[in-house]
Amino acid sequence: MYTTIYAENAPTILLELADTPAMKRLKDIGMHCGCDYARFPIYDNVKLHYTRHIHSIGVANIVWHFTKDIKQAVAGLLHDISTPAFAHTIDFLQGDYMIQESTEDKTAQFIENSEEIMTLLKLHDISLADICDYTKYPIADNNTPMLSADRLEYTLGNGHIMYNMDLAEIQAIYDDLTVTHNENGVDELCFKSLHYAKMFTELSLKNSYWYVSDEDRFAMQYLADMIKLAIIGGILSVDDLYTSEGYVIEKLKGNSKASEIWDAYTKISAVSTADIRNPGAYSVNIPAKKRYINPLVLVDGTPKRIADADAAIKEKFNEFLALSFDKWVSIAQTS
Repeated sequence: MYTTIYAENAPTILLELADTPAMKRLKDIGMHCGCDYARFPIYDNVKLHYTRHIHSIGVANIVWHFTKDIKQAVAGLLHDISTPAFAHTIDFLQGDYMIQESTEDKTAQFIENSEEIMTLLKLHDISLADICDYTKYPIADNNTPMLSADRLEYTLGNGHIMYNMDLAEIQAIYDDLTVTHNENGVDELCFKSLHYAKMFTELSLKNSYWYVSDEDRFAMQYLADMIKLAIIGGILSVDDLYTSEGYVIEKLKGNSKASEIWDAYTKISAVSTADIRNPGAYSVNIPAKKRYINPLVLVDGTPKRIADADAAIKEKFNEFLALSFDKWVSIAQTS
């Protein structure tokens, strides 16, 4: 499993915190926001269910590796603790599909409500204020398109789980990283060689294109609308979203109409686009948050953004950022 790459000499408290009920809930919250419950071909050969629990442990271990600061590592571990079922799909439900941060506002509440976590924090002399906002630690998180432990983990995670990258390649990319000061004088992960910086960036662009694809945008809006109807109809409560995906799915299946909509979703294998809305079908026309990573790389000992060090990569970024979403997306009709 690729997470062993990050796991050397992990402090015991990280393992103990990861084993609390509040964190183990994330074992049934996926990284792909519910899109993988449909039948899109990209998920056909997925090695395992990539969960927020796996991701969180990876982020924590990466932060520890580069900082040796337990507070920063714990903040990295707990950063997704409040993630609801289907994750960023709930941002779509709340109209936050361009920023996708509306699901992150309950972190402190979830930590504080966990007796087990609060006990461990007190035992290690860590305060809630130290770890409830990982964005104050730049190695853990920073503004896009910079590289952080969070973005590094899910990029390499998807590389192995979705794109079948060899563990040796992932190890080589990880081993090429160091910490330097960026153009703002702030610590940031940085590649030591252009070769591995380019390899990582090409991989991250695969994610970027998938995250804004017609399939991904359609799936998330479909799920968001389905959940909205279920909440309006009293089938689901907002609190249900903060249990597990399995629980939410079972509640949907317990209602005949919601079950029909869910079953239809799990059969979607392709979508189609049109310039005008199809009045006879469920169609969506929404923009997307264009996520990409422009990492630092050392060039003659000086850190530069890879877009400034490689013209071909810069052009690929420009092509991605020029994408238009001015199309209506519907379920493709199959014979």
